[in-house]
Formats: sequence, structure tokens, C-alpha cells
Amino acid sequence: MPALFKKPLSAADIKAKARELGADLVGIASGAELNAHPPDPANPKRPSDITDLDADRVIVLARRLNSGVTRILPWGDRHKYYNDELTLTMLEETSLELVLWLEDCGYPAIIVPPTHVDPWRYEGDPAEHQTTLLSLPHAAVEAGLGTLGLNLQILTPEFGPRVLLTAVLVSVDVECDRRMDKALCLGPECGRCLQACPGDTVRHWDRDWVECDTYRSPYGFKKLTGQIEAIMQAGTAKEKGELLRSETSFNLWQSILRGSGAITGCRRCADVCPVGEDFAPMLADALTAIPEATPAKQARLEAMQQDERSANPSEAYEASRRWVGERVYLYKKA
Repeated sequence: MPALFKKPLSAADIKAKARELGADLVGIASGAELNAHPPDPANPKRPSDITDLDADRVIVLARRLNSGVTRILPWGDRHKYYNDELTLTMLEETSLELVLWLEDCGYPAIIVPPTHVDPWRYEGDPAEHQTTLLSLPHAAVEAGLGTLGLNLQILTPEFGPRVLLTAVLVSVDVECDRRMDKALCLGPECGRCLQACPGDTVRHWDRDWVECDTYRSPYGFKKLTGQIEAIMQAGTAKEKGELLRSETSFNLWQSILRGSGAITGCRRCADVCPVGEDFAPMLADALTAIPEATPAKQARLEAMQQDERSANPSEAYEASRRWVGERVYLYKKA
């Protein structure tokens, strides 16, 4: 696009506008850095895969989740799903308004939502874990918003993992933010995410993503296809009718209507994480105790702690070291 039509912008200008539009956090990453360091080199998903023209910068936006519903303990409470979906809606509106503002300034821009997966990669298995077109937690780290935790969720200094993310791709020559080099996560020394996980999906700097999806999207595509199959396979018309009118079908209908329970779902690991300025004043009194903790989970944490102190870090940590950061809690004990 001719420079004549482009309004001069700075990183500060973009961040101020994003906050004015409702973003709680905003950072700017280099598209070239994200292209050069995809989280999964065997299956890279990069800004350049979305557009060759308008991805020199990746603006990552975050909006905090409600503290009130975070204080509700059951992981499957639909109040939480619904409130999170409303937060996502607001964040998507912020992203769109930012794109329109950037384009008014002369810079074509593209939204990368947190729910967009590539349909061409679907291979007929509803249970298969589908990754997004761009990993927003990794992009958030590159944009200086935080570091990844034990289960590879984004942690921010302000709100811990209790944020939703979107990104905007745009080619505008502004300064990028620096990646944090020290881990915010306390790893197995804390392990509250592992203890609280209802599906026991947290691994040592990794996650069982397929099992986690059962909780992260409890009324998503897998649940929908399973319910339809159950109705089709029911033996009698009465059984089919009962399944059709069941609570599961009702919840699926609600989730299709608003996305709650399909797009949003379990975030118990994020609820109990002590990282974030919001935890002590807003959440600790309700969430300090973890009823899901078990001796088996504690034993796994203790084994991880022993591995952490060994001379050979886990392969999973090495694979994610760029985004997790240096584990400073280990050095304090040296």
C-alpha cells in the first residue's frame, strides 16, 4: 500500500487504542520471530501461513476473566462457561474494532481468534485434538505478556492464566516487545494446576491434550457427535426420544446457541494458579484448598520435583524452554 495513505503509528499508539477499546493487556510480537520459532516444528503454524503480506507484527490482546465465577469451585458450572463466553465476545469485538482502526490508518489487518482451527486438517475423528491456526499462548509470550506454565497455559503477571487471548496480524513498522526470560511458573514446586485438574491431564511441562479437550470443551464436537450416534443407535423410538429430550441434548443446544461449554469450558487449572496480582486479593480465600488433590497426584509432583533437581531437564521442558523461561525457583535453592 502506498505510504501516502498510511498514518504514522507507534507501538504506544496501538497499545493505547487497544486498551481504549477494552483490552486489559496488549503486546506486540515480531512476525518474523514467530515464523522462525513455531512451537511444533513438525507441524508449524506461523503468521506467514495465514498471510504473506500483512503479518510483520502480531498484536496480542488479552482480556481478564471474571473473578466472581472463578470463585465457583465445580469445574463444569455453566455460569462459568457463559461468563467466559461473554468475555470472549467482548474480546472479539475489541479485536475487530482495532482492525477497523488500523485499516482507517492505512494498514490492512487480520484477526486470529482463539477458536479458529484449520478444517482441512480434520481427519474424521471427533476426539482428535485440533490446534488453532496460530498458538496464541506462544504468541503472547513472544509479545512480552508472560510465560508458559507447567501445563503450557499462558501466565501473566497481572492475572496469571485467567485471561482470554486474540491476535491481530498487521504490517506496521513499530517496536516489538521483549520476551520475558524468567519463568513466572513455580513448576512442580507449586503444582496446584496438576492437583486441581479433574481429568489429571497435567504433565511435566506438557499436557494430555486429548483428555483435556473432554473438559475444555465438554459440549463440543465430540460430545455432539457422540449424542447423535447414541440417538441413532438406540433400540426403540421411546429410547431415541428420551435421548433427544435429555439434559445432554439440552446442554448441547445451549452450547450451540452461545458457545458456552463448547468454545469455553473447564479452566480449573487457571482458577487455582497463584500467579497474578489478582489472586491474593480476589481469589485466595475461596481457592486455597484444592478438593481434587489426591496422594497419587502428590506422588507424581514429588517425582517431578526430583527430576527438576537432576542435571537432565525433561525433554518437554527443553522443547518449550523459549516460552517457559528459566526456572528461577531452582536457583534459589542452589
